[in-house]
Amino acid sequence: MEHLLATWIVKVWRNRRLDQYAPAWDPSGRHSPNTLFAAAAARDGICLEIPPPELYYELLPVHFVRIDTRRGVKISGLWYGAHSPILEPHRGRLSSRGGRHAGKWAVHRDPRDCLQVVIELDGAWHELPWNGLPHGQEVPAFSDARVGDVLRQAAKARLKPRSDAELLPVLLDLVAAKTPVDAWPTQMTRQQKTDRARELARARAAALDRPAPEPPPGPSPADARTLHRQATAAVEADRRRRRMAAVSVQPSAPQLLADSLRAKNLFLLPDEEQDPPEEVGTGRAGERS
Repeated sequence: MEHLLATWIVKVWRNRRLDQYAPAWDPSGRHSPNTLFAAAAARDGICLEIPPPELYYELLPVHFVRIDTRRGVKISGLWYGAHSPILEPHRGRLSSRGGRHAGKWAVHRDPRDCLQVVIELDGAWHELPWNGLPHGQEVPAFSDARVGDVLRQAAKARLKPRSDAELLPVLLDLVAAKTPVDAWPTQMTRQQKTDRARELARARAAALDRPAPEPPPGPSPADARTLHRQATAAVEADRRRRRMAAVSVQPSAPQLLADSLRAKNLFLLPDEEQDPPEEVGTGRAGERS
């Protein structure tokens, strides 16, 4: 449906002729929104501005709440961030916001995936997980409509949960993580199958829209050179140790190449410091033996 609507907008709606809304510089010409856009782009150019990934968080629905000292923040009946260290300096304190929501904190949540909410603190966005998530286990994503079903199911069963962890079994039954035989996909109605497939598709779309976590900063150039020297020294030391362990007697150091060439060279002149050998039987005039 979205593709069909986008195709109709581009091919039909934006190609309609502008009669009473024609441009002042050519009122009798045949123009459409597409031709005017092309004329403006040819005259002034197109300046594309790529939005930052954090724009996704800013466009999410916002809730103004207070931060509880123990349970964190409460959004639509669920608590988030009970064990989040980012909330420690702000627990039980009022924000600097004024006006209608004075003293409250702005928390954003994606209605397609209610496993976590996001809050902006100190100029950075932080995710606050749902308090009912089990440690080290994965829970299928659920939407805000499923949250309403969970709360109604708990009220119908007259449950008064002391924490969100007690709502997890009810949630798992509703999202088919622990589905009885009569509620298996083969036993579900067509409407139930459609609702379940739509909820899974919305959860996948929310995961794709969510900004990817930033990679940890790499080492500086000086640290990289230091690590390279340390690694090289460690490899050379290990090779030297293995060479020494391979022989029983440590070999003597070989002769230097310059010394070996000097000893074998027949045309090498003696050093100036050395005196030439004296000839036997020669001397000054008048001194003969």
